[in-house]
Parts: sequence; C-alpha cells; structure tokens
Amino acid sequence: MPSLLPVGDPAPADGLLPAPDAPESPADAPRDFGLYVHVPFCRVRCGYCDFNTYTATELRGVKQSDYASQAIDEMTFAAGVLAASGYPHRPLSTVFFGGGTPTLLPAAQLAAMLGAARDTWGLADNAEVTTEANPDSVDAAYLRTLADAGFTRVSFGMQSAVPSVLATLERTHDPARIPSVVGWAKDAGLDVSLDLIYGTPGETLDDWQRSIDAVLENEPDHVSAYALIVEDGTKLARQIRSGQVAAPSDDLQADMYERADAAFGASGYEWYEVSNWARGASHRSRHNLGYWVGHDWWGIGPGSHSYVGSTRWWNVKHPAAYAQRIAAGESPAVGRETIDASARDLERVLLLTRVRGALRVASLAPGARREVAGLIADGLIDGPAALRGTLDLTLRGRLLADAVVRRLT
Repeated sequence: MPSLLPVGDPAPADGLLPAPDAPESPADAPRDFGLYVHVPFCRVRCGYCDFNTYTATELRGVKQSDYASQAIDEMTFAAGVLAASGYPHRPLSTVFFGGGTPTLLPAAQLAAMLGAARDTWGLADNAEVTTEANPDSVDAAYLRTLADAGFTRVSFGMQSAVPSVLATLERTHDPARIPSVVGWAKDAGLDVSLDLIYGTPGETLDDWQRSIDAVLENEPDHVSAYALIVEDGTKLARQIRSGQVAAPSDDLQADMYERADAAFGASGYEWYEVSNWARGASHRSRHNLGYWVGHDWWGIGPGSHSYVGSTRWWNVKHPAAYAQRIAAGESPAVGRETIDASARDLERVLLLTRVRGALRVASLAPGARREVAGLIADGLIDGPAALRGTLDLTLRGRLLADAVVRRLT
C-alpha cells in the first residue's frame, strides 16, 4: 500500500493559512505559484511503487469518472482559501498532472481540469503545463487533444527498453511503442521527457546501455534517470526480504549513473539536477525546479502535498475520504506543519545542492562556507564554479550528494 502521511498538526476544516510572511527586503522577488494535480488511478500496481495510487479493485465506491469534477471543486476551494488568507492573486507559472496515471482519464477530463485552473488563476505567459503518461495509455488523437487544450509537455514513464527489466518492475507497456508515442507527442507540438529507472534487480550494464541508446535514438527534449529505491511496504521489498530477487547494488547503480551521464552529455543533454538532463535551459522541468528552489504550489487531489508561504500541508489519502470532504465543502487537508526559518534554511541547502548553479556560496552559513575548500579538494565540488560564486557538484559529488549536504549542514 502507499506510504504513510507525515505526522503534523491537525489542519483546520476551513483550510485557512497563516498570513503571508512580510518580504525581508523591498527587492525580494515574489515566489512563482504552481499547481500539482494528483490523479491517483493506475491500471495495475507496480511492485516497486509506494505512491498514493489505487487500482479499480481498491476504490470501493469511488468512480474515476467523478474525479475531474472533485479536483475542480478543490481548485475553487483553494482560490477562496488563498484570498481569505491574504495572498495576492498570482497566475500559474506551471501546472503538472501526476499520479498514478493521469492519462487513464479521458483527454477531455484532463483538458477540463486545466481549463478550470486557467479560469481560476490564469496562466502566466509561457506557462509550462505537463502531464505524466504511460506509453500504453495514449495515442496520437489523445495527445493532440492535450496540446489543443494548452498542455505543453508530456513525461513518459519509459523506465527501460528491456522487456525483462520492465517485467521485474511490473510495467505493462511494450518498449517498442516508445518511438510511436514520442513521435505523436512531437507531431502535436509537445515537449517530450523520457523517464528511466536504473538498478532494477537482474538488470545488467548491457541492459542499461540498451535503454540509454533507445532514449537517445528517440531524441527527447528531457531525460530523467532515477536509481531504484526499495521502499518499505512494497511488493519488491517483500521479494527482496524473502530472497526471491536480489537487492539493488549501490556500486552497479553508480556505474549506471556514470554511463548515462557520459552518454547524455555527449549527445547534447546538460545535467541541471542530479537525476535530470535537458537539451538547454528552455527544456528543463520548470515545475520540478519550483519544488527544488522553494516556490509555492498547491497540490490537488488525495494524498497531495502543498507548500505556500511558511506552511506545508497534505490531503487525506484515500479517494473516498477525499470525495467526502470535497462534497461537504471542507478542506481535504488532514495535517500541516509550519516551516520556521531554521528548517527553511536547512531544506534550501538540501535541495539547492542538487541543482546546478542554484546554490550561492555567499548564501551559506559561515561554518558551511568553511567546508567548501575541503569539498573542492575532495573532488566533490567544482572549483571554478565556486570561484564564480556557485556551489556545483562534480560527477563524483552527484554520486555522493547526500554526503555533501551533510557537510554543508
């Protein structure tokens, strides 16, 4: 089952937030505002996944066909909360539909939710609008409908080009379908991201090279590659404990990362976050960058998390509980926490360290600044970049990013 929600303070039924923090100086730029829409439905549950998703047999009385209207109702509720809490109106810089599998819903329903978001807040000029998609859940007509509705980007869960690896992950799509869906998306005018997972039990370096080659052959605008993490409570974790499959190898995953980074870099993709590469800054995931650099966002849907001002909160998990609260006109939030200045500084270093060019050396606490020379000497931080004022991880530093963060905090 999906992972547990955090422990925090109870969230009020009216959803009201503390008043916005006063800017520290007149020059402080306002934060961008993004919208995340969680679509919690999947055709099957993959054995490695601990996201808040549900198959048809787990819904019990909840209909997928009702979900779009519930999400739209939360958008209306959200706008009212922000206004009543004293937050100025801000158009959406980014919108991201994630899951789950958003594209299990009809394209018209995704279009309706985006239309409601546009009507509620407006979209900033050049707003980025993304949906995740499984390769077997869309066709050319579906993608054209999304583009016509205002979507600008699609992120396909490719994961691997090797059937045996996909079978271990319990992914249902045929890897031979990837060129078709990428071509359809490009024809519709959508930016394309391909998402990979490496280090699956039984996956070899040759298998991984096949996936890298397949990505490059399809020439996406953006690539994400994440090391497989075995989450407690998942089927994969139980299989590893019982000895059915071997645990992922840290050393092999490091070799896989290095191979991917070399191949992507040689093909014109620049790393901009530890697990993400893009063909130039214009193709970076601006929505995900918003999370990393500390912008505000509202999360719509069951289990979604939000962060506005100094408050983080999270919604009830099950779609039935979510639907009940939305129907009653109550906040679907079940818990919240206030992020104080100390915690905010810690999170800033933790997240910005992973993003190329994002963390200014001058912004570090004095003790952390004293660590920079040692990190350069250890080959973890790029020396010339530090002289220019930014703390950029080397390739070795990316492999040991958590250790770098510990030394800076």
